[in-house]
Amino acid sequence: MEASDPAFPVRHTAISSDIKGHKTEIVISSYEDHFLVIATQIGAMGTILQARKEESVSVDSTFSVTVVFGKRDEPMLVACARQLIEHISNSGSSKALVLSLGLRDHSLGTLKGIVSAVVEKLVEVT
Repeated sequence: MEASDPAFPVRHTAISSDIKGHKTEIVISSYEDHFLVIATQIGAMGTILQARKEESVSVDSTFSVTVVFGKRDEPMLVACARQLIEHISNSGSSKALVLSLGLRDHSLGTLKGIVSAVVEKLVEVT
């Protein structure tokens, strides 16, 4: 089957790195209105979060992060999504973020490593 959209396939990049002793696979895809980031140490999707910048007339930006599926009692996962959507917004993009985190280790160090890796590679798909 042929794709009618010249932008298909979706722009993406993939990396594999060791984050705090765990092999971590990260895939970043750029769709028309969303970024999809999948970070896994378990070979599965894990918790799925959606983050977006709220439209506002105020000077300060407001961001919304919701857990779509998975662990709702992990504030560090929400913080990770918030950091990524803030970076996306500050880089001039209005795209929302769908983030999948399938992690063995939910520590601050692991999540910082994931944010750092994604921020570094995000430019490849924009």
